[in-house]
Amino acid sequence: MEDARRYCSLCHAELSEDENYEVEGQQLCESCYAEHTTTCDHCGETIWATDSICDDRTTLCPCCFDDHYRRCEECGRILHDDDVLWYHDCPYCSPCYERLDTEIEEYGYKPEPIFYGEGSRFFGVELEVDFGGKDEDNARRIKAQANTRCENIYIKSDGSLDDGFEIVTHPMSLDYHLNDMYWADVLHEAVRLGYKSHMTNTCGLHVHVNRDAFGETREEQEKVIERILFFTELHWNELFTFSRRSPYSMNRWAARYGIEKTGKQILDKAKKGNVGRYAAINLCPYQTIEFRLFRGTLKLNTLIATLQLVNRICDVALSMSEAEIEQQSWRDFAMTITEPELIQYLKERQLYINEEVETEGEV
Repeated sequence: MEDARRYCSLCHAELSEDENYEVEGQQLCESCYAEHTTTCDHCGETIWATDSICDDRTTLCPCCFDDHYRRCEECGRILHDDDVLWYHDCPYCSPCYERLDTEIEEYGYKPEPIFYGEGSRFFGVELEVDFGGKDEDNARRIKAQANTRCENIYIKSDGSLDDGFEIVTHPMSLDYHLNDMYWADVLHEAVRLGYKSHMTNTCGLHVHVNRDAFGETREEQEKVIERILFFTELHWNELFTFSRRSPYSMNRWAARYGIEKTGKQILDKAKKGNVGRYAAINLCPYQTIEFRLFRGTLKLNTLIATLQLVNRICDVALSMSEAEIEQQSWRDFAMTITEPELIQYLKERQLYINEEVETEGEV
């Protein structure tokens, strides 16, 4: 006569009528079921505990883990694919990702400035590039071109860009920008990686100048800034041509304050206006003023000429009275320029003398 009794596959104890626990064809008693099995949180199937993949919050069968989950590369936490943050093809949870030494900083990132070069006047460049990807590897390659000996640049995200980032220098003297900052290598690498700057509707080239280069006191500094604003408004048409911006782009990202009889009146208008930081000369930063007129570029001569122009405008504001600035025509101003890069660019834009010059296209 056949034995009708049932026995646990693990402990071999006789099973009662109420003990109907089965896993992968094996009958278990209640005690062994509780001790040796678990439930997948994704599909709800009962599995052997030894086969499960788990952390302190999640238990999964191998199939569900392989199909829908990853472990954080740093802490080992199980993450659903929808919650994974990727860095160099490695999965991370949000807290661990935030602790990574990423190549692209957040937009609000402002490190302690490092000043390079001699003298009292320093220029900080913000160059926006787009269409090549907000890509950590690309950012690393561009930084490697400039930071061979020291940290000359860092890279930030920018919400105004479609698929790129912002290359930012520490404050540098003009001589350092021209002779020690590896601009040619940086721009060449950006082009090689597929980035554009001039050939976009999103990119600008912004130049910061430290306020304390204009005087020791706030009052002295504002007198010079008044003359910078006065020069800018007097020669707006020429500077607009120099900028390469469209009328819409200029008005959207670098609006003018408007001409007045004196620089002080323009400065007062700037302080009372609602343009904010999207002004041709942005006065919102406390320690710098920002020249925002210029369209982005990956052409070396254009970038150098832009820095030289900003430097020349500062020279004028420091050395000339407002009356002298008013009497000086653009041609008079242009004829004082000796820098070959700036002269070449002015000729290209027909702002120096009307002669034919060979020119390369912008990028």
